[in-house]
Amino acid sequence: QVQLVESGGGLVQAGGSLTLSCAASGRTSSSGRMGWFRQAPGKEREFVSRISWSSGRTYYADSVKGRFTISRDNAKNTVFLQMNSLKPEDTAVYYCAGTEREVTGRHQSEYDYWGQGTQVTVSS
Repeated sequence: QVQLVESGGGLVQAGGSLTLSCAASGRTSSSGRMGWFRQAPGKEREFVSRISWSSGRTYYADSVKGRFTISRDNAKNTVFLQMNSLKPEDTAVYYCAGTEREVTGRHQSEYDYWGQGTQVTVSS
């Protein structure tokens, strides 16, 4: 059973930076995808970014492209989300998600396991 644990959320002023981490335990495959999603109050959960464990290829939502960077450390089974130039509209609970399948990684339904979420609050 794969378990995901996020960390790194917090309160930051607009224009600031935060780095989220997601540690995966129990993985049995070197392939698959890891993704980050977020859910703001009163809104649906939305895709933020994803990365391939094997190739490192990444994909971003337009709203974060150029500001956020996803990366992974295969040896530590950990994925990171570096968030720069944060805006108040980035305020949300951020979730990491994983699957060992080779999928697009842009849709919630493609993921098999989820973290508990970490709060990111950006003040104006």
